[in-house]
Amino acid sequence: MSEPGIGSAYEGWAILNRRLRDVVAGLTTEQLDLRPGPGRWPVWAIVGHAACQRVFWLCDFAGEPGAATTRFTDAGFDCPGDDDLENALDAAELVEALDATFAIVERCLDRWTPEMLRESISRPEWGDGWVHSRGWVLAHVFAHDFWHTAEMNEALAAAGLPVVDPWR
Repeated sequence: MSEPGIGSAYEGWAILNRRLRDVVAGLTTEQLDLRPGPGRWPVWAIVGHAACQRVFWLCDFAGEPGAATTRFTDAGFDCPGDDDLENALDAAELVEALDATFAIVERCLDRWTPEMLRESISRPEWGDGWVHSRGWVLAHVFAHDFWHTAEMNEALAAAGLPVVDPWR
């Protein structure tokens, strides 16, 4: 009998993703251009960046398959926000990005076991500092999703719009 995956430990992540995609789906182009403050990224870039970084950390870094099923086939060099603030994504494109990248997250949660979380992954060809446990990678991506959802919520709340509530 194989060891079960770790999905039950992260069941709140699917809830967060679903609520995030539902809020994003209802935003207009003007609302997606809102920023949480001066010099900060617009909502479309915040959400696109969060989705793209799922691909970077889980596929590019951890070696999981699935990058080709997303719009972020070059996540290390072409992510909204980090690398691209010119090509705005609309609500439908962001919803598709969240769905496609969360499918990668779900596959990891289904397949990875507690023992696998201790495995070290390194990318020495990228330079110093690119050594992390699989558990660190997963916790990083989960926290990153929450961080950027909160950042997006800042912009939406300031405009009097509905926000993503992961707790209700």
